[in-house]
Amino acid sequence: MSSIYLDNSATTRPYREVRVLIDKIQDKSYGNPSSMHEMGLEAEKVIREARRLVSQLFDGREKSIVFTSGGTEANNLAIKGAAFAYKNRGNHLITSAVEHPSVLDCFKFLEKEGFSVSYLTVNEAGLIDPDQLESLVTKNTILVSIMHVNNEVGTIQPLEACGSAIRNKNRSAIFHIDAVQSFGRLPLQPGGWQADLISCSAHKVHGPRGVGCLWVREGKNLQPQIHGGGQENGLRSGTENTAGIAGFGLAAAICKNDKVNNAYELQSLKQAFYRELQKQDLPFKVNGPAPDQGAPHIINISFPGVKAEVLLHSLEAEKIYVSAGAACHARRSEPSHVLKAIGLDKKMIDSALRFSFSLFNKKEDVTTAAVKTAALAKKLLTMQG
Repeated sequence: MSSIYLDNSATTRPYREVRVLIDKIQDKSYGNPSSMHEMGLEAEKVIREARRLVSQLFDGREKSIVFTSGGTEANNLAIKGAAFAYKNRGNHLITSAVEHPSVLDCFKFLEKEGFSVSYLTVNEAGLIDPDQLESLVTKNTILVSIMHVNNEVGTIQPLEACGSAIRNKNRSAIFHIDAVQSFGRLPLQPGGWQADLISCSAHKVHGPRGVGCLWVREGKNLQPQIHGGGQENGLRSGTENTAGIAGFGLAAAICKNDKVNNAYELQSLKQAFYRELQKQDLPFKVNGPAPDQGAPHIINISFPGVKAEVLLHSLEAEKIYVSAGAACHARRSEPSHVLKAIGLDKKMIDSALRFSFSLFNKKEDVTTAAVKTAALAKKLLTMQG
């Protein structure tokens, strides 16, 4: 049996065209983009074209794109960069309890640096309340950071309402959005969200690992987190990853051309998986938003009485690859902070698996995975009972 990869929220398989382009750039355009000779200028041209392509998924302004080593660095640059750049205006920051660790750990660091942080709660679907957000914003609030799509349960946050809530109380507060899980899958709306900073990553959209970007609204300042040669308009020093950036640009272009179909096809795969699982006479619970809501590519499910890690490895033996939570925490023992925040008890958290889909999956893949998941869960329940 060929493998079925359903861990696309962790990382995706790169497009073939992207792999071919990266090899070509590494072979032909390997000059330093900062060099003044022909090879350097050729590499600079490659980066300029990639910047243009990535910007098309935002507002089309190429100067707004700052290339980074990935979503984690983009989040760090946005959050720490904005907090330190605007600390003369106040010291209050706001985020939610269900953010990615690369966001939450930044806020923990900033608390140690003397900033005050408010954490928004969520309901059982993982949604924040814009009214709660508005009540927390003060004249001393300098930064709000909220993710677009939750990486564990797929909740889509009401960012337009959040943007309005922030501006109603403090028009100068910086609004950062972690769009790593939505970039290339759902439309980005910097204007509608009233966003100032948006983080993205290439390897979530069939691009290469080790490259991402931060969209920065014109006129907004950041304190650089990496100092050196002043690349990326002085916001991210270091010789650019030309091949990776080129691959990111091509992946973004492919996503842009297919963005209308992406969400529909991914949602169809998720629904096919869910409907097949319903047929299997196995108790389970969908965590977070209902299957017909939330992100089109993520569904998180608890199988009561079954240890998620055991089921994960049983699926692995069948060459079906899923996740027991965020990849960054998968090898740690502590329970998911997201599942705790939406009110799950430890038993339900310990039995939760995340299934995430991509356009490389076929309907027969996901239905096979659902049947195998149910069969293995029943087997494990029998063995334990």
